[in-house]
Amino acid sequence: MTPTSDTSGPLARYGHMWRFVPRELGFLALTFPVALAGFITTITLVTTGAGTIITFFIGVFLVIVALYVGRGFGTLELVRLGWAGRRQIERPQWPDAAATGFWGWIKAMLGSGHYWLYLLHTAVINVVVSLVTWTITVVWVSLAFSGLTYWFWEYVVPGSGVDWNIGAQWFGNTPVGEFVGATVVGLLAAATLPFVTRGLVLLHDLIARGILGAFASDALRRQVGDLEASRGAAISAEGHSLRRLERDIHDGPQQRLVRLQMDLAAADRQLATDPEKARALIAEAMQQSKDALEELRSLSRGFAPPILLDRGLVAALESSAVRSTVPVRVVSTLDPELALPQEIERNAYFAASEALANAAKHSGATEVTVTVETRRVPETDDTWLTVTVADDGRGGAVAVDGHGLAGLDERLRGIGGALEVQSPVGGPTAVVAHLPLAASVAGSVRTP
Repeated sequence: MTPTSDTSGPLARYGHMWRFVPRELGFLALTFPVALAGFITTITLVTTGAGTIITFFIGVFLVIVALYVGRGFGTLELVRLGWAGRRQIERPQWPDAAATGFWGWIKAMLGSGHYWLYLLHTAVINVVVSLVTWTITVVWVSLAFSGLTYWFWEYVVPGSGVDWNIGAQWFGNTPVGEFVGATVVGLLAAATLPFVTRGLVLLHDLIARGILGAFASDALRRQVGDLEASRGAAISAEGHSLRRLERDIHDGPQQRLVRLQMDLAAADRQLATDPEKARALIAEAMQQSKDALEELRSLSRGFAPPILLDRGLVAALESSAVRSTVPVRVVSTLDPELALPQEIERNAYFAASEALANAAKHSGATEVTVTVETRRVPETDDTWLTVTVADDGRGGAVAVDGHGLAGLDERLRGIGGALEVQSPVGGPTAVVAHLPLAASVAGSVRTP
């Protein structure tokens, strides 16, 4: 729960702020010691590296270490802000040494604006801001504590040396006046403490969002990378599906139709001389035509069935459940008025059908449950359609290249989705398909 959670009424909001005061005080109390440690470490490394830059390798190595230290302290600041109750800040993407090689990684690291901003935050900005916020925090807490406990130090523990001399002009230059003045100051400081801690933490949060957060270009670059990966996955999945369909047609209906043609030709030759044999050949040809029709119907399940187009995803899944050789229960939390895009419906149906077929063939399950629901991700404000096929079978399902689950994963990645397989040995198995919903559709989804 974050400090921006919805509350009603000024008193309720004020009480809600007090809930975060311990966290915010903990954050502010450690701010300056942590910032000072980061400042000393990074400044020492940077100055030493600059002084030894003539040796190049030692100087560059020390600068790289300083960048890593700055990254570490900056990441620690983000973690501490999250612990203090602030909304999560999107982290930047860091250069990957494994992907670019050593020299490419060094070049990318030294050229990364995020590393230098983290170093700037640790070596300069945070230590200055933390000194100010830490001082204000200590003064404010001291005012509240000393003012509210003035009676204890002045009267219960005589000779403590605590002498505020507050209230001499407002309430009279008397012990009572000084006591009343100290108490008033303590009450005011305590009453405003939530606003002070919230404001100081918010200052750190704003600075961190501007300096330590991901750039807008990072999200665009990540989106382009995801689209390229999705495009490659879609092309691969389409090619795999076409090759499988071609193989299935060649090995199944095509062979039966060739056999049917041969049987009919043989029956035609035997019709005049041996009617009984011709009749037997015709009967065999009829059986071949029935088998070919059944295989064509089976292959047609790889295409969108009419019920999916006419009545939607849930009705199509219920129809598949009726045809399954294993008892299947379909559970849906979708709004009946929600209109899903045809591409999303079709891929969700394919995912569920493939998972149901695998469960019937390989799992040894006695019951399968298909769950259809929408899920909203508050951090990114995205909405996903989730289809889960869970069975009570033996488990051990894995995605193998060139087979059903791997092809299904490629199909989902082609539209920006993802496949999740949870199948420990011994069961149970859950195959979860995540499909992204467009903003126009997501806006009509009722979230719990």
